[in-house]
Amino acid sequence: MKRFFRPVEKDGSAKKPTLSSSSENGEISGEGSKKEPLKFITWNANSFLLRVKKNWPEFTKFITSFDPDVIAIQEVRMPAAGSKDALKNPGELKDDTSSSREEKQILMRALSSPPFGDYRVWWSLADSKYAGTALFVKKCFQPQKVFFNLDRKASKHEPDGRVILAEFETFNLLNTYAPNNGWKEEENSFPRRRKWDKRILEFVLQSSDKPLIWCGDLNVSHEEIDVSHPHFFSAAKLNGYVPPNKEDCGQPGFTLAERKRFGNILKEYVTPLENFVSMGKSRKRARMAKKAAPAKKPEKAVKFSTVMDTKNRLS
Repeated sequence: MKRFFRPVEKDGSAKKPTLSSSSENGEISGEGSKKEPLKFITWNANSFLLRVKKNWPEFTKFITSFDPDVIAIQEVRMPAAGSKDALKNPGELKDDTSSSREEKQILMRALSSPPFGDYRVWWSLADSKYAGTALFVKKCFQPQKVFFNLDRKASKHEPDGRVILAEFETFNLLNTYAPNNGWKEEENSFPRRRKWDKRILEFVLQSSDKPLIWCGDLNVSHEEIDVSHPHFFSAAKLNGYVPPNKEDCGQPGFTLAERKRFGNILKEYVTPLENFVSMGKSRKRARMAKKAAPAKKPEKAVKFSTVMDTKNRLS
């Protein structure tokens, strides 16, 4: 499975994209530009509306300065369109009450100001002010297709709006907000996260046609180096509860079971990338050693490592 990325070749003959309007299932198609996005940011906003109200000048300044091609947002926390007890539209913001209309107007005004007017936005929202994701893509880099589930099924959104998948010509982009593992062996806790991790692994295994950029809030700390106090987090409990399976013990996001499952995903997702980067570093070290060594024929050939140091692992 190839997961490393080759530089995108510049082509002066790239045409301006011609896009059709979005279909009901969220899928778009059309002749995209030959240029592809190269700069990405991902952010758990912990309520996008709250960030608009309290942090918008700083965020605007950052986006203007960094000028990303793609912005992936998690925990939008804006409800999906649809009245109470009616079928919701996860791809649209709720605006059927005076308060929801006011909140939508605040958000839309912010997104219509520079530089956000240069982006097209896709939403995948929960029924209430919970979870949800958004994907901003510059209008000159429009994806060929956009889905809101791991199965690439039309019209389907993942529960709580946790997935946006954008397919570009040379790569796929996955934006996810992973569910929290929780503390107990109950429906919305351990089983939900196990099912999520299983589906993510299946998605990665089936996504070998193009390189995959996976961004978002993955809700897991893979290695001990990723947390401040690993022993404390490994022994954490909620109200003295001890799960039946010892590997489920500890702080959600740092249990041994989660870390093992995430490690299995990484083996399929980033190992070739790690090898690619590691080989580059090994070659650099070899060149430096050669320059520093006396001018004589080496007794042994330089052996390039294909295992990346844990501290430099991409996780």
